[in-house]
Amino acid sequence: MSKSISPSEVSAHSTVDTGLYIIIDSNVYDMTGFVGEHPGGSKILKRVGGKDASKQFWKYHNESVLKKYEERLKIGHVEEKAKL
Repeated sequence: MSKSISPSEVSAHSTVDTGLYIIIDSNVYDMTGFVGEHPGGSKILKRVGGKDASKQFWKYHNESVLKKYEERLKIGHVEEKAKL
């Protein structure tokens, strides 16, 4: 069972210093350790930190990318529908 995380907790993790969390399709991913590895650069991840990045993610990625990193980066799910 995945950990339930509140939208306010996600929004509190909006920088690399505080931990960089993003939401993709109601799942929460800790991107803190991945920022330097992101092929598109760190800037885009920093811009969506603490927010729902679903729209931005699906614009540039397909499901295989999510599956590739899910085990390593997914830390839980949003406990309620987030509008961040």
